[in-house]
Amino acid sequence: MVTLGADLSRQLSNVVTGSVGLAGQTVVLEQVSSHRQRKEFVDFAWHIYEGDCSWCPPLKIEVHAAIDSRRHPFYRHGAAAQFLARRKGEVVGRVCVSDDPNYNVEHQTNVGCFGMFETIQDEVVSQSLLNAAAGWLRERGRTSIMGPIDYSTNYPTGLLIAGFDMPQRVMMNHNPPYYAELLEQWGLHKAKDLYAWWFDTSNSELDKWTSRAARLAHRGLTIRHIRFDDFDNEVERCLTVYNQAWENLWGFVKMTREEFRHMAYQLKRIAVPELLLLAEVDSQPIGFCITLPDFNEAIRPLNGRLTWCGIPTGLFKLLRRMKKLRTGRMVTLGVLPGFRRRGIAELLILQAFQYAKHQLKYSGAELSWTLEDNDLINRTIEAVGGQIYKRYRIYERTI
Repeated sequence: MVTLGADLSRQLSNVVTGSVGLAGQTVVLEQVSSHRQRKEFVDFAWHIYEGDCSWCPPLKIEVHAAIDSRRHPFYRHGAAAQFLARRKGEVVGRVCVSDDPNYNVEHQTNVGCFGMFETIQDEVVSQSLLNAAAGWLRERGRTSIMGPIDYSTNYPTGLLIAGFDMPQRVMMNHNPPYYAELLEQWGLHKAKDLYAWWFDTSNSELDKWTSRAARLAHRGLTIRHIRFDDFDNEVERCLTVYNQAWENLWGFVKMTREEFRHMAYQLKRIAVPELLLLAEVDSQPIGFCITLPDFNEAIRPLNGRLTWCGIPTGLFKLLRRMKKLRTGRMVTLGVLPGFRRRGIAELLILQAFQYAKHQLKYSGAELSWTLEDNDLINRTIEAVGGQIYKRYRIYERTI
């Protein structure tokens, strides 16, 4: 198997010869550094998902931005590298490996993450990629690896293990079924499962629970949508809640101000203000939820491109399709510990989905993801009519 040299992390252009396949074909690992390699890293996903109707081709410009250390705020405090695997010069796999010091300080761990993992159905290729990721982390002093996680659990997380025939929703992962076997063959084992829930807006529970949740709610509670004309201050209010509401959950790491603001302004571009809800008691923020139109519905036909021959035809199509979306995804739902079990989470869910149902005419929405053992929120979602329809898994092993 691949053994990475000590100079790998210092020489971005280093090429490492990997293990030999059954047909005697050598797997070569490259650490991505050039524009050409970054393009190959991004484009390789189209090779894996050809013919997969559930996959949504991402906008290539967004994927390039996600791996750009000059643009992505994760790199202000963390480090990451991308690797390509080749056979006979052709790309056959890719992986991103990351090291988040903030996570290790918060959890008193010594772990790094792998994500953006894509490979042909070949054990030699997948193990070469994972060995490359492990070697990079070992050189940084880490002793275990966890994933798939793109940088941290604040970004796309988890390997899809159930629900392959359902469309990939905005900001969620999708992968072929054979990935699980490849990861487990390398010695990775389950760390935690994640649930994605589906709400059908025809479900009568939504209407039934609206008045019931209102009776449970805290006196003095106000639920309002986030004000775009005061967006900077609204982002600060939400950040305060975000970093407190999830701090005791498995795998959570607080977002830096730069990360949170970066993500907030990304989401603002596709958000409907009435689906960004802030809960306040006596004018103090105590909870919030973010529900997005399923942007994937709009970009799926674009096949990753906004321009053709320099003409923004894809952008024009995107703007037209954004007005016709019929599903959404609740991305974030959190309430401060002192205000839980009072119907506030239920009200946030119901107000968002009632607006989506009656004003936007959505047929359904995903709420994702939740931890398998977060009984409080899982019971809440079940009570208002949500059903588990996809499962994701985070793996780990020592290195």
